[in-house]
Amino acid sequence: MTDTLPSATSHPTTPPETAAGTGADPRFDWSVEEAEALIAQPFHDLLADAQQVHRRRFDPHVVEAAILLSIKTGACPEDCAYCPQSATWNTDLGPEPLMDTDSIVESARAAKANGATRFCMGAAWRSPTDRQVDRVADAVRAVGDLGLETCVTLGMVTTDQADTLADAGLDFYNHNLDTSPEFYGEVITTRTYQDRLDTLANLRTTPIKLCTGGIVGMGESRRDRAGLLAQLASLDPHPESVPINLLVKVPGTPLGDLDDFDGLELVRTIAAARIMMPTSVVRLSAGRNEMTDELQALCLHAGASSVFLGDKLLTTGNPGEDRDRELFEKLDTDAGCQGTSVDVK
Repeated sequence: MTDTLPSATSHPTTPPETAAGTGADPRFDWSVEEAEALIAQPFHDLLADAQQVHRRRFDPHVVEAAILLSIKTGACPEDCAYCPQSATWNTDLGPEPLMDTDSIVESARAAKANGATRFCMGAAWRSPTDRQVDRVADAVRAVGDLGLETCVTLGMVTTDQADTLADAGLDFYNHNLDTSPEFYGEVITTRTYQDRLDTLANLRTTPIKLCTGGIVGMGESRRDRAGLLAQLASLDPHPESVPINLLVKVPGTPLGDLDDFDGLELVRTIAAARIMMPTSVVRLSAGRNEMTDELQALCLHAGASSVFLGDKLLTTGNPGEDRDRELFEKLDTDAGCQGTSVDVK
């Protein structure tokens, strides 16, 4: 269960010039208390600040389009309480071996034809072997040759493995922190928070950009969501991509029967992420299949500017190209590539 939200009149208000940091350089010293106060601002003030920050660096009429493919599915030894790919939970998801490069490239071609500018490949490993990383590196090279940005998520990697992926031309590595350090143990016991931070540090020794964010709706408190954002914003430089996922409740997992999460709290979290990490691309990731068009529009207005296309995210549902195309048309939005942020003032 999430916290009961206080009334607007009881929200601690941070002055806009302090909260938004409009025109200022990114900060890396956000406290949890500051992040929590930011999330708790009066709703319209928070969104106005977030939109102002967003427009300084990104085109508000463009949404980055990516496709996510599971290239090795199931049988993961981790016990992440939200994940249907964990071997710990009974989700009727059968394991599948690592796809061959030709099959991956075929999917990447289809993704590009459907408008994707980034192709993301996910493998359900705790920590891949060097041989497995070499095989993924081959796929990265081949997908990159198609003119797509490349992203992989493979679990924990060493500095040598990060170098291998960098040499293959990998653009992004996804490795989420998931939640605050304090709540983390309620969700995962087989990998520590420091393990995740160490992998991010290993990747930062290379030119690979970081895609790291978290999940909301796992039963955490608003303070935990603030703790996640403060942790992300303490990374110097900030992650180039920050996915904010809404929990997809999968039967058979420990979080499969939680109450629905308040959509406006998701919007608040995205807006705070937009303000705290002004140069990052904030990604509206998992959970869109359960969102109305109106909620998605609010999330995009709050500063999210990247989504996954397609009808599946790894193993869970996603809206699909037709619904997204209709949504973007309603919002007068183009699906393109946001790329690195620039000051568009």
